[in-house]
Amino acid sequence: QVHLVESGGGLVQPGGSLRLSCAASGMIFSPNTMGWYRQAPGKQRELVATITSGSSTNYLDSVKGRFTITRDNAKNTVDLQMNSLKPEDTAVYYCQVVVGLRAFWGQGTQVTVSS
Repeated sequence: QVHLVESGGGLVQPGGSLRLSCAASGMIFSPNTMGWYRQAPGKQRELVATITSGSSTNYLDSVKGRFTITRDNAKNTVDLQMNSLKPEDTAVYYCQVVVGLRAFWGQGTQVTVSS
């Protein structure tokens, strides 16, 4: 059974930084794609950033230049470095990994950007 453990959320002031980490375990095969999604209150979950096993990345337009996604294929971890955070980045952030044709989700970690 694939298990994802997220860490790194919290409260930060506008303009601040946070780093989210996600560790995946229980897989027979390495993930194809790893990524981060977020869901703000009253809104749909949206893709924030993804990274393939070959390190190709994709970002939500509003986070380009501020967020950076990285992964460690040996450790099956994916990190999201978030800089210049804005109040509109406030949401629950979820880690997702795709193994074969199946997607697995973490439990979510709260990120709150507020003064």
